[in-house]
Amino acid sequence: MPEKKVFVGDVRFFSVLDESGAVDSKLEPAFSSDELKKLFEWMIQIRAFDDKCVKLQRSGKLGTYLSVLGQEAQVAAALAMEKNDWLVPYFRDNGLILARGAKFEELLAVGGGSEWGSQFSGPNILPVAIPVATQLLHAVGIAWGMKISKEKNAVLVSFGDGATSEGDFHEAMNFAGVFQLPVVFFCQNNQWAISVPRKNQTASETIAQKALGYGFSGVQVDGNDPLAVFVAVSEALKKARQGKGPTLIEMITYRMSDHSTADDASKYRSLQETRAWEKKDPIDRFRKYLKAKKIWTQAWEDRVGQTIRTRIEESMRKAELIPNHPSTDIVDFVFLESTMELLRQREFLEEAGRREKRDDAK
Repeated sequence: MPEKKVFVGDVRFFSVLDESGAVDSKLEPAFSSDELKKLFEWMIQIRAFDDKCVKLQRSGKLGTYLSVLGQEAQVAAALAMEKNDWLVPYFRDNGLILARGAKFEELLAVGGGSEWGSQFSGPNILPVAIPVATQLLHAVGIAWGMKISKEKNAVLVSFGDGATSEGDFHEAMNFAGVFQLPVVFFCQNNQWAISVPRKNQTASETIAQKALGYGFSGVQVDGNDPLAVFVAVSEALKKARQGKGPTLIEMITYRMSDHSTADDASKYRSLQETRAWEKKDPIDRFRKYLKAKKIWTQAWEDRVGQTIRTRIEESMRKAELIPNHPSTDIVDFVFLESTMELLRQREFLEEAGRREKRDDAK
């Protein structure tokens, strides 16, 4: 029997801006000057908030924090969404969450231990997922519900490259492919899953090509180019809303910070590598682009920066007004009816709370 080719597929890399800020005008989205300035404002806003959160954690006012430094172009993905779309974020998505409409004080409340902050002001935002890759299954479930109810909306689920090594990722991709669900898998490949480099996570030349095995398309996008991110996500969401199935977008970027404030990245990656990626900084690149279009000035950025810093300081005071949940909430809302094991845990938490009150009264 003669051989025949039974599968053909490829993965393309998409970019609009190069590292110098020069643009391919054929690919440039039709943004107004005000829209471009707003996109830049979002990016510097995320960086300022990120810097403040790291300092708050170091001073003991926030729990362990995961920095977004270097991944600020993610905000463009949120700006590509429509109101009734759903955002399913992971733990390094402050940019997406804020650009979707959440408030600084809500994220600060979550970081300070109050899950009430997870009731985000923006539309259709799930709480931040800390377990790696579990949120992909939640996203697929929402997308399946949309398809059953014939809604013309889509789901954007975000995750890191490390999540692609989890079974949940493959289960979600397989289910989405089989049922052609309206979901966009947005992988922020920042080159490191804590201390494990990308090269040790998969033998695939790209992460994007994994979509081909599940029956849908995958694309690589320059993740430090906010225009490219906006275009790629916009097209994928439009495709999903039209009932044409899922897309996997691999956003090539870099985590310029430690994995978290509990990590020391200098123990496993070189300073030379980090400095090479600093030259690809998404904010610097976009600033050069705006400057070339004569819609950026240092005075304007300084004014915007001061306004942002003032808002962040005000949000710290507002965050203190958001109450903490009782400790028993962590077991009360697991199942509709609590199991004997959950009731035992609840009793333990109640007794711990009573002991704490007695100790405080002494």
